Amino acid sequence: MTANLFKYIYGPGASRRLGRSLGIDLVPFKTCTYDCIYCQLGRTTSKTIERRPYVPVKYILSELKIKLAKGESPDYISIAGSGEPTLHSYIGELIGMIKNMTKIPVAVLTNGSLLFMPEVRAALMRADLVIPSLDAGDESLFRYVNRPHADISFDQMVTGLIDFTRNFPGQVWLEVLLLSGVTGMVEEAKKIAVYAKEIGAAKIQLNTVCRPTAEDFACVVGKKQMEALALLFPGMAEVIFEDESERLLGATLCDASNTEIINLLARRPCTLTGVCTGLGLNPHEAAKRLQRLVDEKRITSLRTDHAVFYKIAEKC
Repeated sequence: MTANLFKYIYGPGASRRLGRSLGIDLVPFKTCTYDCIYCQLGRTTSKTIERRPYVPVKYILSELKIKLAKGESPDYISIAGSGEPTLHSYIGELIGMIKNMTKIPVAVLTNGSLLFMPEVRAALMRADLVIPSLDAGDESLFRYVNRPHADISFDQMVTGLIDFTRNFPGQVWLEVLLLSGVTGMVEEAKKIAVYAKEIGAAKIQLNTVCRPTAEDFACVVGKKQMEALALLFPGMAEVIFEDESERLLGATLCDASNTEIINLLARRPCTLTGVCTGLGLNPHEAAKRLQRLVDEKRITSLRTDHAVFYKIAEKC
């Protein structure tokens, strides 16, 4: 199998929280329980709570085995991708098989919406780290920011987060994404902080938008405001910013293919530095490849207020 045949494994990518993270995509593009206004992948095309084996586990494991045999040594193997990973009905079995294959820790990045289901909580028990989200402090803003499936209520979602965190043997880091003029205000952040305390995660990480979003009105909260809001949360809430992790790590591999670049960008828009850090490419080489892919209309570039991001072209 060559890089051209990697359908479910992507990266490693530069993660603000996890260092170099080798991703696993468990569901088709934008199959999700939410349709968040801030999503870096755009609008959800299949909003569902139906759990089923969306992609074959045996193919994922085959790709992972080949990837690791190439000498990849990421900081984490991250089950995330282009939708909500807990929608895959065999995620628990997959985690167990990965744990039998490698000592690299397994992280699950989830919106937490299905943790009210006992079978979902049980499926994640063998992971090393679970990072769920809490983006609102009441039902109204939950509907506005996350635009969840009609069968998921705010109270139901929060109860699932609490039950899971109390029983999970590994680490839970709670991500709170704040938006300017919406949840990035003192009164709204206080509401979220009350639930964050009750959930009791090992870490609380405050985040804001840093990539192109599904909706133009999902706007960044300034760093000073983020730091002020962090004081409202229990413990030492950590403020996460893109420029704190997208650093070149020194070592360059120089053998990442264009397809690997495209696979990475299909799951998350990246800056030049993000591509270099994740795939181990020399910055000059990466810049030439990205420009070539732009010229071929396989990817596009998008300038935000603070960076230029590359993302997959819509026709791909």
